[in-house]
Amino acid sequence: MAIVAIPSLMRDLTQGKAEVVIQGSTLRELVENIEAQFPGVKDRLCHEDANGVRISPYIGVYVDGALVEKGMRSPIGDSSEVHFLPAISGGSES
Repeated sequence: MAIVAIPSLMRDLTQGKAEVVIQGSTLRELVENIEAQFPGVKDRLCHEDANGVRISPYIGVYVDGALVEKGMRSPIGDSSEVHFLPAISGGSES
């Protein structure tokens, strides 16, 4: 099962847990299984458009230190470590 790091802004949904252990062989399965255990997580991670459910463009997903490029089809290994990181933007033009 994968170890999933929970961002601090989502820990209200995981009873304050910073990490959870979740089953899933793809990112889609992992998200569905997190949602089953901690309702509301999927709404914060995903959005739905004409092509279906996708990870929000404002969230970066890293599996074993690498940014996922296959979206919800990205493979998750049995001992993978998964991080959902909010995108950071901003700055100013000089």
